[in-house]
Amino acid sequence: MSSSFGRAFRISTFGESHGGGVGVVVEGCPPRLAIDVAEIQRDLDRRKPGQSRLTTPRKEEDVVEILSGTFEGRSIGSPIAMLVRNKDARPSAYADFQNVFRPSHADYTTEAKYGIRNWQGGGRASARETIGRVAAGAIARKLLREVAGVEVLAWVERVADIEAKIDPAAVSLEAVESNLVRCPDPEAAARMIERIDAVREQGDSLGGVVGCVARGVPAGLGEPVFEKLEADLARALMSLPASKGFEIGSGFAGTLLTGSEHNDPFVPGPDSSHPHTDSNRSGGVQGGISNGEPILLRTAFKPTATIRVPQQTVDRDGKAVTLEARGRHDPCVLPRAVPMVEAMVCLVLADHWLRQRAVDVLPAID
Repeated sequence: MSSSFGRAFRISTFGESHGGGVGVVVEGCPPRLAIDVAEIQRDLDRRKPGQSRLTTPRKEEDVVEILSGTFEGRSIGSPIAMLVRNKDARPSAYADFQNVFRPSHADYTTEAKYGIRNWQGGGRASARETIGRVAAGAIARKLLREVAGVEVLAWVERVADIEAKIDPAAVSLEAVESNLVRCPDPEAAARMIERIDAVREQGDSLGGVVGCVARGVPAGLGEPVFEKLEADLARALMSLPASKGFEIGSGFAGTLLTGSEHNDPFVPGPDSSHPHTDSNRSGGVQGGISNGEPILLRTAFKPTATIRVPQQTVDRDGKAVTLEARGRHDPCVLPRAVPMVEAMVCLVLADHWLRQRAVDVLPAID
């Protein structure tokens, strides 16, 4: 089973939803980077369950333990291992599911591939696996901020058909965190919360879109032809649980424009060090390489698959059964997906920044 991601900045996650714990091993972090446990915990707190009525009621503090790779508050160049212990696991709540394939889950496909599956909360297919990604992403975020001045920020842009109006150039963390749904548009946020509350009472769920901006990204990141920056971002974000779509820049809407309408004209930069673009329909990436403009992307998430509404399915014997799912689940994954999206973008950018450093150190060849 694939559990590793990245090349120069590489992570390997481990653990299951209702096992002893989950975590990550980070390799490639440069030595002497200040590692602040509180900063890692902040991102984990934004991801953890039970943080509001819009999320699963499972109560986990998700306290991170750093087991290796640091000394006196700094990285030492060796693998950084981090662990979060499961405290409120209830595997017995899933006993009725062990012989039933839940609709739109990984139950059937996992068993078809491996011949065995952990039916206790979905095992590795659970969104609890993303704890390791978010913890590692916090270190990648710190590296990007310290060495390159890069800021990565995500928000809930749409829930069902309720779409917010967001200015990626001006959006702030304070605005994102100002409400339960993590939407920086107050009017849209109020309607989103009302809609999520309604479907939660009905035992149903909603999907939507998370937007993200990476500001301050230098030009030159990305490795064509098969590891273009947007390709690696798409791979990273489409690996998240419940993700169903990825767009960068104008995305699918760009297909409605002509070339003259869609192209980003170059204009002189304010410091003449490199050109800038008058628009940003490319989303900060051209030819698979960052161009120095903000990277703009969107990730679509499906409605949570585990719902109380009765659903038709089959059991292991192929017999038709009706499933009324129990357990503790999010009526909408979007608010908790925000730090997950940020983490994966940080991991990709940190990896490509380190890879570009390897290119930059070579002497010029005439």
